[in-house]
Amino acid sequence: MPTQRMAWACHPSIGRWRTAIFRILCGIALITLAACGSASAKDWPMWGGSPSRNMAADEKGLPATFDTGKTPAAKFDLAAARNLKWVAKLGTLACGSPVVAGGHVYVGTNNANPRDPKYQGEYGILLCLDEATGNFLWQLAIPVVPTDVAGIYYPGLGLCSSPTVEGNRLYLISNRNELLAVSASGMGDKNEGPFRDEETYFATPASQRLSPFVTHEGNAYRVPPGRPIVDVRPSRHPLKLGPTDADVLWRYDLMNRLSVWPHDAVASAPLVVGDLVFVCSGNGADNTHRNIPSPRAPTLLAFNKKTGALVAADDARIGPRILEGTWSSPALAQVGGRALVIVGGGDGVCYAFDAASAKSPREGEPGVLEKVWWCDCNPPSARYKDRAVVKFPSRTGPSEIAATPVVYKDRVYVAIGQDTRHGPAPGRLVCIDAAGTGDVTDSGVIWQYDKICRSLSTASIAGGLVFIADMTGTIHCLDADTGAVRWTFEAKGMTSGSTLVADGKVYLGNESGDLWALAAEPELKVLGKTYLGSAIHSTPVAANGVLYVTTSKYLFAFALTGGKESP
Repeated sequence: MPTQRMAWACHPSIGRWRTAIFRILCGIALITLAACGSASAKDWPMWGGSPSRNMAADEKGLPATFDTGKTPAAKFDLAAARNLKWVAKLGTLACGSPVVAGGHVYVGTNNANPRDPKYQGEYGILLCLDEATGNFLWQLAIPVVPTDVAGIYYPGLGLCSSPTVEGNRLYLISNRNELLAVSASGMGDKNEGPFRDEETYFATPASQRLSPFVTHEGNAYRVPPGRPIVDVRPSRHPLKLGPTDADVLWRYDLMNRLSVWPHDAVASAPLVVGDLVFVCSGNGADNTHRNIPSPRAPTLLAFNKKTGALVAADDARIGPRILEGTWSSPALAQVGGRALVIVGGGDGVCYAFDAASAKSPREGEPGVLEKVWWCDCNPPSARYKDRAVVKFPSRTGPSEIAATPVVYKDRVYVAIGQDTRHGPAPGRLVCIDAAGTGDVTDSGVIWQYDKICRSLSTASIAGGLVFIADMTGTIHCLDADTGAVRWTFEAKGMTSGSTLVADGKVYLGNESGDLWALAAEPELKVLGKTYLGSAIHSTPVAANGVLYVTTSKYLFAFALTGGKESP
């Protein structure tokens, strides 16, 4: 990062500037049974709950009002609380939303409040908690990339990717842009393989710096294809691990093996389809916010979920057109007997790739993911003005897709957005026919809605209605078939997370620390508003009769007291 960015990043008054990055990252997955493995239907085993990534749950009996029972001494009194099952302390920031599967709750955070004294300094942390009690079971702790490496990692973000759980394995992107397969049981009394180097891998490296292959002129960096980006010298003092540490089964380093250059952080949530794990690479700009150091790096990747071998990568050549970063997660559509992986591009274009094309032509050589259709989600006026290309960033210029596309009844719903430091500006929500081929920018858009601000949020669709928030905190309710507006509501707080629809309610948290509950109906009805004490950058989730809400400092598990709404 440039010197001036480092200065304000460390300044006590960082305020809206520092949280802007958080918004992107938060805003920054029908093969449901195949993707969810042995997880029950009431679990929430991945970002979006299912491969369609629709932020809607079938849960019933969830509360609309809450009281955390927080005392003046900053402790939580469960006896004095209302509709609170348990609360777990996190670090000082949590960007990724929790997932719930197999009796565990997984949530990412930073290491500002170490659970284990052997982990000191800045780490990306994934906590595994007991679903019934919130008790700590084990953690994954990954040292961060140094903050002086040209904007690859932004200070304090921790782990931003939400894991995907299948059986006794979870898949996630680490804060070092590695795809990891991790045992759901933790280290326990054995270290499963083939990866067995956790003692060194979890230790803070002896040194790490930009690889000598990386060149730069001024602040503009370049990475030759296939060259590593960060030169890491492992610690000479391996850690002594125990049952509360994670067991990594395999890892694939996207940054150093595929020359992927992340922008500030990576936040893509993996998508499991059969024996494959699909993930967006996170490729983006350097600290100039204009130069793409690795334009040839792929955007969508497919890996063998058992071995971690790279099976295929896209050849859509999105890299040179990336506006700033790639933070979207892949979704799955089943259309006409074909499985499509839907991706929101860092160039503001929504892409569909044939999942069946993910195969290696020869052993050890990755194949090419075939592009089926693509749709520019930006209006022409955002791309061109007076026959000239509008440069990024611009208040009226193009936006990337930071949100995750949602698949619903052979349609794809996705909004465009930008780094919130660029300011609120007109956005766009589009509904795309998922059955098209080729360029469907004109032919495949069923409807579009331009009365929305730039949005980093993923949509919730239920009962024929679409609910989506924009970065200013406005919730929009639209007819899913036509795009007609039913109502809008000002939630009065900048928003980087997404709405959740469950039990006939629309839940949304904002950066003012407020959790809103509205009726998921064609007519606007506010059910409740609760202040949770610190900013909410993530999305609420519901599983097994419990509503989980992550703030910067805590994970709350809310459930009806005595089986009914408390007064």
